[in-house]
Amino acid sequence: MAICRRNDGKLQMRRAQPGKLTREAEQAFLAAVGATCNMSLAAAAVGSCFNAFKRRRDTDPAFARELRLALAQGYERLEMALHESGLAASHEHAEWRRNDPPPIPPMGVNQALQLMYLHQKEARLLGEPAAARRRRGESSEAHCERLVQMAEERRRRAREAFELAEAERWARGLPAWGPAGAEARERLGLPDLAQVTGWSRADPDKAPHDPGRALFGGWRIEDMEKKMDPGSDPG
Repeated sequence: MAICRRNDGKLQMRRAQPGKLTREAEQAFLAAVGATCNMSLAAAAVGSCFNAFKRRRDTDPAFARELRLALAQGYERLEMALHESGLAASHEHAEWRRNDPPPIPPMGVNQALQLMYLHQKEARLLGEPAAARRRRGESSEAHCERLVQMAEERRRRAREAFELAEAERWARGLPAWGPAGAEARERLGLPDLAQVTGWSRADPDKAPHDPGRALFGGWRIEDMEKKMDPGSDPG
């Protein structure tokens, strides 16, 4: 059964015609989108045409909202799957390491030294990321400026992520990150640094500093000007 709206605006329950969308078809479509983030695949899995769900999205605000949520969930699942495939524990591209390497083909000393020279940075040193390489036709000044902007953007995003994490921790009533935080202190075996005494050599019973006197001894400039004879030569 399917609920449709008549020409006079009233709702009516009718038997769904072949190829028409039902509530079960909508729920199955949304579930497939939330799993794959692929609306064409989800429509084919349900057995309907994608244009039918597209028309339903354009005419039904509730269905459009649920479709946005399903797309967000599917996108997050894809993102997590990509992250997991890149982890060292995924072993997605590690089959070659389980077999003995084939023998080295015949080559001369010059060929071996040339190959070592070409791949020394990648194999032994830190290889240059693709985004940081100089582009074709790019001047040295533009290349340096782009690298500076990339570094500033990385620092800005790192600072933004830290500020968001700090705001969430403060909202939950947790202490700030760093050595004074509860998690870091427990991991390092440190006491609460705010309660540690004896690290400062300042005398708490000492009278506060007199603002009228120089902090490190000597004369203040204004005091010297007052004591100087107006008729004398400053030099």
